[in-house]
Amino acid sequence: QVQLVESGGGLAQPGGSLRLPCAALGFTFSTYAMSWARQAPGKGLEWVSGISGEGHNRYYADSVQGRFTISRDNAKNTVYLQMNSLKPEDTALYYCAKTAGRGSWDLDYWGQGTQVTVSS
Repeated sequence: QVQLVESGGGLAQPGGSLRLPCAALGFTFSTYAMSWARQAPGKGLEWVSGISGEGHNRYYADSVQGRFTISRDNAKNTVYLQMNSLKPEDTALYYCAKTAGRGSWDLDYWGQGTQVTVSS
């Protein structure tokens, strides 16, 4: 079955960096676009970034544009979120998610999340 396992979260200082990998199992990884989303304490779920199956197209929320980079390694069935210039408002539980495919960006499977805390 589909499994998504995020890692790499932790505590970072403002201005610092973290890299979140998400390992995928149970589906043909390269044929599906993938996304990252986050949920800050007391707030709703926020879509952060998405990447097409072959990695040619990448999309970002305005709140992270220019600071975060999404990438994927289809040989390793892994999608990454490189987060630079972190801000306290980036503190959240970060999830990777699989899209439903066939051109849809609807998200049908989610990982368990990895916590990112940005604080001095």
